[in-house]
Amino acid sequence: MERGRIALSAREVDPVRPDPTRPQESTGPVEFLGIAAPSDASETSARTTSGPLDLAYLERLVRAHADHGWTRVLFAYGSSGADPAALAAYVAARVPDVELLLAHRPNVSAPTYAAKTFATLDQVSGGRLSVHFITGGNDHEQRREGDTLTKDERYDRTGEYIRVVKQAWASETPFDHHGTHYDLEDFVLDVKPFGGRTPTISFGGSSDAAYRVGAAEADVFAVWGEPRARTREQIERVHAEATAAGRATPPRIHAAFRPIVAPTEALAWEKAHRVLDRIEARKAALGGALSRRHPIDAPENAGSQRLLQIAAEGDRHDEVLWTATARATGGAGNSNALVGTPEQVAQALLAYYDLGVRVISARGYDLLDDAVDFGRYVIPLVREGVAERDAAAARVA
Repeated sequence: MERGRIALSAREVDPVRPDPTRPQESTGPVEFLGIAAPSDASETSARTTSGPLDLAYLERLVRAHADHGWTRVLFAYGSSGADPAALAAYVAARVPDVELLLAHRPNVSAPTYAAKTFATLDQVSGGRLSVHFITGGNDHEQRREGDTLTKDERYDRTGEYIRVVKQAWASETPFDHHGTHYDLEDFVLDVKPFGGRTPTISFGGSSDAAYRVGAAEADVFAVWGEPRARTREQIERVHAEATAAGRATPPRIHAAFRPIVAPTEALAWEKAHRVLDRIEARKAALGGALSRRHPIDAPENAGSQRLLQIAAEGDRHDEVLWTATARATGGAGNSNALVGTPEQVAQALLAYYDLGVRVISARGYDLLDDAVDFGRYVIPLVREGVAERDAAAARVA
């Protein structure tokens, strides 16, 4: 690593393009998830791209991930944002060497329509699609699109929705479905996912209902970055719920963090406090709220409540986990940071790998440059550490 050069601009990068014939879905022991955003706005800065939907920026951001070792990128969902399925189709046609994770809320369409959308996107992308189901933890945000169910009712609906989608992908003959939320007759899907595969389904949440539904239905269960002891508890809960649901193999675990990385520990913490100052300044400029989707005070969802509880116990946990960013944003989504040198952040991520985390989500506050830096300096160290662990385990076996 070139000491002192971690804050490179993406304009300086001239990478070798990866082979577009790479496997259609990652099968490696550790995967890295970034963000596919159509603008450069973040908690620390207003948008500088040309409008909320800048396709050139979107493509550039996704290419930066593809060129720097990331496995896949997430197309997020919000009631006021662009349609993530359309953005995923746009990227699929232009960036052939990265996987696509499409966020989807079950309240916005029938499961039959969703199943054909997902299957079509999987065909368009050559088998690179995964789907992340969002049940919704904010009643106000859900009501913006006409969803008036309670949280537990929403989770029950999501479980039924996923089962219908899976059946639509798998069934070669028409089927009926008579459930609590959906009543279908004689449905069959002509367009199946690419190559006879079943796209990976991921799911997140921290409530009892979330653990129950996600552990029963998902291939990947997503949690937000917490201290390792608490992450271990969540993993144990997911595994217990999977066993209760009759699953022989539990979902893989996905943990999400905000990396703040610099060449030295001192520089990393200076950068972290600048990030925090910028969050507070932006929050003040916006009248105290950073997002329509998430309140700063008294969040309804269990995950954000957990993050704020952890932040109240102290700003620093384990070696490099920093909760001040979560406190400043009201525990809004992925908001706990890992602060340190590339080596320190990589070692922290390897400790989560040792707990059982197999998918690592990392999103910086400067979306483009941080994706390049994390991919260039942190991902190789984590992959190297994972390979060493796997080789040692193989020798013992």
